[in-house]
Amino acid sequence: MFDIDSTRLPSPFFCDEHQQWRQQLRRFVEREISPYVNDWDEACTLPDGLWPRAASVGLLQLGYPEQYGGVPGDIFHLIVAAEELARCGAGGVYASLMVHGIALPPLLHYGSPELKDEIIPPVLRGEKHISLAITEPSGGSDVANLRCWAKRDGSDFIVSGEKTFITGGMRADWFTTAVRTGGEGFGGISLLLIPANTPGVTRQALTRKQGWWCSDTASIFFDSVRVPASHLVGSENQGFLPIVHNFNQERLGIAASCVESSRVCLQEAIEWAQQRETFGKRLANHQVIRHKFAQMLQRINATQAYLDLCAWAEQQGQLKVADLALLKVQATETLEYCAREAMQVIGGASYMRGSRTERIYREVRVNAIGGGSEEILRDLASRQMGI
Repeated sequence: MFDIDSTRLPSPFFCDEHQQWRQQLRRFVEREISPYVNDWDEACTLPDGLWPRAASVGLLQLGYPEQYGGVPGDIFHLIVAAEELARCGAGGVYASLMVHGIALPPLLHYGSPELKDEIIPPVLRGEKHISLAITEPSGGSDVANLRCWAKRDGSDFIVSGEKTFITGGMRADWFTTAVRTGGEGFGGISLLLIPANTPGVTRQALTRKQGWWCSDTASIFFDSVRVPASHLVGSENQGFLPIVHNFNQERLGIAASCVESSRVCLQEAIEWAQQRETFGKRLANHQVIRHKFAQMLQRINATQAYLDLCAWAEQQGQLKVADLALLKVQATETLEYCAREAMQVIGGASYMRGSRTERIYREVRVNAIGGGSEEILRDLASRQMGI
């Protein structure tokens, strides 16, 4: 088997502790995920027991305060986690298993002590689930124009509206929900923590997807749902800041997952080319094929270097919005290129379900759209440049 780790650039940002975490997590993925991921993908679900097992190795708790049951870790530990989970070749595992990574941070940074004590510990133990409910049928990436509204009624909010494409939405016990409590634009948005079992909350599974089959995706409907005002996360009409604060880690995670998925495609293509014979010689001996591998690695390494520098800048509080936006775009474009080229090398065998490359190829678009589409992020970067 080709050693794909031999192609990984050495980085000054990773120490022995990060490498030990990588080896620990790799053993977990190889034991608890990779052997079963084909079946999970075909069944369009993940087993409930996966969350407690992930908690047993510290995966769910990584980077959260110890007072809530968290495990110390920096941004590079989180990147390692995204990379190692991506090695199974099913992006839906990372998306669903780690969805609390985008749903909990607003609560952690802006929520009341009472909400934190109630919700964070059981989520980190894998006993309860939380999802982020931002996207709406009419809005997509246009967060400033969301329509799901919440009106004050004494000590409660009354919430009505719809959210869609909510990762983990069918399993969630709570939704960190963006609602309109004020006027138009950014200044009228608040975040509310809505228990999923509240009367008036219904949900519908979205199963007919191109990729991420094993990750549950849902539409959530709120019909005059009464939510205590104490469930407000942050200040009323000040919810946009927590949402934006959340984008950094989400986009870094997507980028890391895309880089490692690109490596998986390169690995499978090389292994196939080393054993496949065409026109009397190994496929890997054809110059045109070897050049494909070189071009794939070139893009992977460039994106890895950009990712490392952006992660370091985030750690130092110096990460620019434009760089994060362009990193995410570069990572998804690298994934699209590597997935396509791997399919070309492997040929018809890659068109059959069951291989990592086939699954990754189907998941290119969800990565390019989720967390901010390529078009939205390029425009954001250009505006940050003052153009």
